[in-house]
Amino acid sequence: MTDGPANQSPKPLRSAKRRLIFVLIAGVLAIIGTLTAGYYFAVRPVTLKIAVGPANSDDLRVVQALAQAFNNNNQQHSQVKLRPVPTEGATASAQTLGEGKADLAIIRGDLDVPKNAQAVATLRKNVVVMWAPPSKGKARKGAKITKITQLAGHKIAVVGRTPANVNLLKLILQQYGVDPNKVEIVQFPANEAADAIRNQKADAYLAAGPANSKITIDAITASSRDGGEPTFLAIDAAEAISQNHPAYEAAEIPAGSLGAANRPEDEVKTISFAHHIVARKGLAESTVAAFTRQLFAIRQQLKTDFPLAAKIETPDTDKDATIPVHPGAAAFVDGEEKTFLDRYSDYIWWGLMALSAMGSAGAWFAGYLKQDERNTNTSQRERLLEMLKTARQSDATDELDQLQAEADDILRHTLDCYEHGAIEEGTLTAFNIALEQFHNAVADRKALLLSMPQNLQRAATQFRAAGTA
Repeated sequence: MTDGPANQSPKPLRSAKRRLIFVLIAGVLAIIGTLTAGYYFAVRPVTLKIAVGPANSDDLRVVQALAQAFNNNNQQHSQVKLRPVPTEGATASAQTLGEGKADLAIIRGDLDVPKNAQAVATLRKNVVVMWAPPSKGKARKGAKITKITQLAGHKIAVVGRTPANVNLLKLILQQYGVDPNKVEIVQFPANEAADAIRNQKADAYLAAGPANSKITIDAITASSRDGGEPTFLAIDAAEAISQNHPAYEAAEIPAGSLGAANRPEDEVKTISFAHHIVARKGLAESTVAAFTRQLFAIRQQLKTDFPLAAKIETPDTDKDATIPVHPGAAAFVDGEEKTFLDRYSDYIWWGLMALSAMGSAGAWFAGYLKQDERNTNTSQRERLLEMLKTARQSDATDELDQLQAEADDILRHTLDCYEHGAIEEGTLTAFNIALEQFHNAVADRKALLLSMPQNLQRAATQFRAAGTA
């Protein structure tokens, strides 16, 4: 009997098919997990911080109402939630956005706009109202003021503490050739304007706000306490102002829109400017599109309690707009908002490609793993043929029994290889033929040895041993 590794019983190899299946399942689960995680992060609600002020302003109240509606648990499919960040006013809100401390902000269009701000919506349009109180009753010194050019040397009261309104007044005066240094300018807090106007007399007033602003109407009423009707000062140069300062637009104050007594009796030319909802330039397009969609879906629900909410308008999407529109808001306005598949089709396609590549790699890896089994099976088949030759020349039944046991191990390993896919059915058929020949050779040799006397068996064994020496 020969010695060597070929005579040792082959150890069962780990199933290549099971390893391949494990690798493929792991890969598929990884891809599915990645896609699921991507979908979750894509559709999960995003909380945006919105800077707005000042305290107790209509802007803040509207934003708080929007935040409550956005954050309402009953609002299904709500992709965006809001968290108001109170500021001291539009200037501070713009600064907060510019510093990256907020995602959205309410700003005035006629103030410095942060470089990273892009328009999402127009919150409201504001008109400038200038008027002179009636001269009836306690007569005022000087001629009646009917034009802006007559304001030099007079006292002008501005409603609101923001410096922006004072700058706006100076801009209007300069347009009409009135030196701002030759007028006295005082300011009243917006929420205290009516009382302040009753206690202090001015020759003219300026207020800026929505066309039907209660603050403006109350201020006009308070300045008319002596009887008579105020004289509204038309800004006839509105077109020229808008040409030189794109943040302003020419507008008209409709007749009868400023309270009782049909104020004003006729349309009055003026200028307007907008309060905008702006977003950080780097804010995701899909997030801004979702915010814009929710904003215009909810505004009608709020108009009963907050009439200003109904004034929200879509932004200017022209390329030459004063404030460039955010791509997400433009997509909503233009009806080009991308769906989930539109946004992530590339990732899904690459995922499928990765899955296909993983399948190809898995097939190659499986073939690589089976190569060792195929090589081992080939050497064992050759070993079986050698055992066939040895069995036909064997002179001892013990040796034949050992060969038979080795053949059984080879058979077991070959069946394992076939089960794992390492060998094909044709190879297994060839092996079965060789194995059958081996079994026949062992059976024939044992029958021959049993029929021979013991002394002839020993003599044959010694003769063969001497021949091989």
